[in-house]
Amino acid sequence: MSQALVIVAHGSHLNPESSTPTYEHADTIRQVGAFDEVRVGFWKEEPHVREVLRTVTADEVFVVPLFISEGYFTEEVIPRELRLEGWEEDAWESDGTSATSVTLTAADTGQRVHYCGPAGTHEAMTDVIVRRAETVTGDPDVGEGFGLAVVGHGTKRNENSAKAIQYHADRIRETGRFDEVRDLYMDEDPEVDDVTEFFESDDVVVVPLFVADGYHTQEDIPEDMGLCEDYRDGYDVPTEVDGTRIWYAGAVGTEALMADVIVERARDAGADVGDAVERVRELTRVAGVDADSEAPPADD
Repeated sequence: MSQALVIVAHGSHLNPESSTPTYEHADTIRQVGAFDEVRVGFWKEEPHVREVLRTVTADEVFVVPLFISEGYFTEEVIPRELRLEGWEEDAWESDGTSATSVTLTAADTGQRVHYCGPAGTHEAMTDVIVRRAETVTGDPDVGEGFGLAVVGHGTKRNENSAKAIQYHADRIRETGRFDEVRDLYMDEDPEVDDVTEFFESDDVVVVPLFVADGYHTQEDIPEDMGLCEDYRDGYDVPTEVDGTRIWYAGAVGTEALMADVIVERARDAGADVGDAVERVRELTRVAGVDADSEAPPADD
């Protein structure tokens, strides 16, 4: 039986680059041939998530939300737009970071849909954060002598937002690779504005857990950390702030290894992906190590 992968992301009417990582990860997954079809769908741009299943000919569809945390979009918007029969918010039986998958039927197409938890809470996401640190520093062994700040939005409207950040920060801390690891936030304490106050290390890598670079990662966070007064003036990587060298990595979702998390989500839900996980990791290792360590471009 043929199987298809559908990657669902937020998208944006205002930031044309918002969808770029989603398309790039889809292209990587197509390259390894794990699925007969790979499609993308968005909430805020075309192709729309409401129509995406109609573009898929396979009867067996694995849907992976390219979101950082469980919440409104993964639990309400996407299941509704896909018209998943029998979906309930507690179907994953998750504590906020442990969503796996549930198999349902799409009401209008009759397809069997394996609806997966968000990419951002999968354990493989921890590796992507570390890879992001390797990319921005240009050092595949980065860790000793470095602190690592895992940054999230943080919001009282969704307590799971902070849970995802804490989950990965804790996992990285347990490895002992970095001298210090902290979870920081934009809209709640501890705030990323005061990043240098939370570390004793001379070098700190800052990795924002966002799917794509946009307003928050390109404007808010660099200015709030003191990398620049005006994001339009740009900044160096690293930039020294209060005696600490800040290696700002930009959105984690732009890291090529993110494609691996998507494949692993589908594999965990029962997709037959063969050696795709290993092949994706091999493909993206080149991109990860050779990527330029420069600040992300600002929005036009």
